[in-house]
Formats: sequence, structure tokens, C-alpha cells
Amino acid sequence: MISATTIEQLESEALKMDYILGVRMRKVQEVRDEVLSSEDAFMTVTGKRLTTKDPSPLKVREQWVENRRYIVCYNEEQARKDAADRVAIIESLRDKLHNGDKSLAGNNGYRKYLKSAGQAHFTVNEEKIEDDTRFDGTWVLRTNTKLPAAEVALKYKQLWMVEDIFRSVKSLLETRPIYNHHDETIRGHVFCSFLALVVLKELEARLDKRGKRYEWAAMQQDLKALQEVEVEMEGRTWYLRTDVHGVCTDVLKAAGVAIPPAVRNQ
Repeated sequence: MISATTIEQLESEALKMDYILGVRMRKVQEVRDEVLSSEDAFMTVTGKRLTTKDPSPLKVREQWVENRRYIVCYNEEQARKDAADRVAIIESLRDKLHNGDKSLAGNNGYRKYLKSAGQAHFTVNEEKIEDDTRFDGTWVLRTNTKLPAAEVALKYKQLWMVEDIFRSVKSLLETRPIYNHHDETIRGHVFCSFLALVVLKELEARLDKRGKRYEWAAMQQDLKALQEVEVEMEGRTWYLRTDVHGVCTDVLKAAGVAIPPAVRNQ
């Protein structure tokens, strides 16, 4: 999350900027003690998946602390994964403690669940394990917008999608890491990220008109599987297309892109 000083500047008379920021739940005492401890009911934004192509489940609730507005977001699928990952870590940690604990403190995955038992020895911190369950499948946003809580959460998820798209593009094009040191490169980076969001939103809008809703990960997976292979045979060049699977047909139709024939030649 951006510092308190930066938030003050964003809210100042000079800027008066709207923002949606992710909160570091474990480090902000106000969030740990007041926001997450609230027993207010969640509102369902998207329900349980019926198929793998459905949007991930999401529940939200609004929480005010004085004049500060927080949106608590909850994904039950992620909560189950977080709990299972923790169980696996703890089981492995208990096994390793039987064989000596000197090297465990240097392991980031183990360290947060350890407490000192004196004389450079460690035991499992049961209180930490119990406390950690509060964060399963949860993330918290702070905003000064007047948008409904559900819309705040969905817009923040769009940021994740943009970042994922940008990483995918850099991987696909095999570009080197980008280190921004100048205003021009920062603006260029932001522009590319925003352009990715615009393109994705346009694709989603076109799919929505056709009554289709797909996660970006599903679209990306199926589109990556669609490939064309060049084959030289008897002095002629042939192009062989792989089978069209999953959501490819719907996505390409929405984008106005014709599916090439299974076999073509030049």
C-alpha cells in the first residue's frame, strides 16, 4: 500500500485524486484489529463456479474507520488453497523439526511459523498459525471513491489482469526486463499497461454481447494452444493448424478474426 504521506497528497486540495489501493493486511494495525475483526455480512458479487470457465467467486463488504473507507474482499476458492498450502507447510515443518532446526529460520516459508524455544532452538508457533487463518482468501482495499463496494473490488481485479497480460506479452515477445529510470519510460510503461486494459475490456464487452463470460486465464490458455506449423513438402510450403479448443472460437469471433483453415499452402 502507498504511504500515508502519499495518500494525504492524493486527497489534498491540490490533487483531489480518486484512488483504489491494496492494503498490507498483516502490517496495518487498523486493518488487523478493526477491519478484519468485523462480523458484518458479505455481499456476493460472483457466486461459486459451476464450470472452470466461470469467473472466480467473490464476496465484499464495506468497512469505515473514522473517515477511511475499506473494502474487504473474499474468495472462497483462494481461502481453501491458502489453508491447504499452510497445512502442507506446517506438516513439512514439524517433520523437519524432528531432524534439527538450525537451518529452518532461514527459510521464509517456515520462519513465520516458528518461535524461539531458547538456546537457538525453535518450535511451531501455534498462535501464529491460528492468526494466519484470518487472512485466507482475503484482501483489503482502501479507497476514497464513491463507487459501490463490488465495483471497487472488480476494478482492482482488473489491475491484476492488466499486470498478468503485461507479463504475458513480455514473455511472448521475449523482451528483456524493463527498468524504468526516466519519466518517458515510466509513461510508456503505464501507457502499455493501460492499452492492455482497454483491449481486454473491449474483448470482454464483445463477448458479453454474445452472452459469453470467460476468465482471461482460460482465454490465454486456449489461444496459446492454437498454433500453425510450417511444413516443406515436394518443393511446396504447407501450413497445418492445430485443433481449435475451449473458448477459442468464441474469442476469435468476438475479435473479428477468422479461424484459418486446417491446411493451407502458398
